[in-house]
Amino acid sequence: MVSHKDGSRLMEAILDYTGWLKETHGSSNAPLLRHIQILRDFSVYAIHKGLAWDGIFTFKTTDAFETERGYKGVRGALTALSDYLLSQGKIAQPFPLSKPRPPLSGVYEEYRLYHAQSLGSSPALIKQIGTVLRPFSAYLDKNGIALSALKIEHCDGFLATFNVSEHSRRIYRNCLKGFLKYLYHELGILKRDLAPLLVGPPQYAQSRLPRFLRPQQVKKLFASLTLLTPTQIRTHAMVHLASSLGLRPVEISKITLDDISFQQGEITLRERKGGERLTLPLPETTLKAVALYVSKARPKGLSRHLFLVHQFPYRPVSSKNVIWSIKEAMIQAGLPSSAYWLRHTYAQNLLDTGHSIYEVKEMLGHQDIQSTHRYLHIDTKLMRKVLFHEEL
Repeated sequence: MVSHKDGSRLMEAILDYTGWLKETHGSSNAPLLRHIQILRDFSVYAIHKGLAWDGIFTFKTTDAFETERGYKGVRGALTALSDYLLSQGKIAQPFPLSKPRPPLSGVYEEYRLYHAQSLGSSPALIKQIGTVLRPFSAYLDKNGIALSALKIEHCDGFLATFNVSEHSRRIYRNCLKGFLKYLYHELGILKRDLAPLLVGPPQYAQSRLPRFLRPQQVKKLFASLTLLTPTQIRTHAMVHLASSLGLRPVEISKITLDDISFQQGEITLRERKGGERLTLPLPETTLKAVALYVSKARPKGLSRHLFLVHQFPYRPVSSKNVIWSIKEAMIQAGLPSSAYWLRHTYAQNLLDTGHSIYEVKEMLGHQDIQSTHRYLHIDTKLMRKVLFHEEL
């Protein structure tokens, strides 16, 4: 049952937060008023249900509240409350509002720990392993297949259940290969190593070589950027980061204010795909673009993420937001390209200026040298000289 102390703590937290909202953002903002109403109704619901503090801010509680009251956006409101209480030092960690993933158990968890403790694998790879092994375990259980009776047909059947691109399927296949090797070499559960049999469709050629922008197109893109609205200023900064550092959209979305040193002119990438932290110098134009966004266009949100959406409650942008923003800028410039073309252009420029493939690999954050090797299939200087009569 909810204690008087827990009920008072809940009401005090919400009143404190809503008071700060009105003082900071005013009281005539319709989304803000709805946000406050959700929190007030939620507090009444939690107290009425007799929930203790530890049981209030959970996925189960918010899911039940949304279903019973017909609200949408409850988790967004509670996440914003969580951010506020965290910033004030009133809670030690964010509320666990995400839907909990089913835990790995048995040999699946042993394999994850093997990577984490014995191999020292990156957090990104360990998370990837869980993404593959959870549904793999469920698939085998559903079909009544024991690990000791596993056949290559079962593995192929499982991979066929993923409705993803061939690139993603190849990543999942490699994760599953590692698990199969572990079952055979380390545990002896399998009588035969199935990993070499788990192969994808043959790759006859590099059908999708990296596409990039030519110098005139890059100039055209930057010339078309405008700075009339907060959204345009945000896009301007995103384009600079993608072009001057070759960052992935997901890397741009995860940059925080703490990652940028305006005094030193540096940026630290803490969450790269390969898991390696990297500090890079920021070109002056990119530094100015980011500074302009922070000083003139960034909403007054509690999140420390650099880029925020411009609708209350000002949550961090997603990688899809970054992709869409950069693509829109390219469409306005009349360029039939995507956000990743800027990354590819950056890689080609590194090669053109004499950087080795290993240096390019580190700068791009590739886990596999084969990903970087694709850029060697095009001698851009020779192609431009022969086909476009360009002298660089």
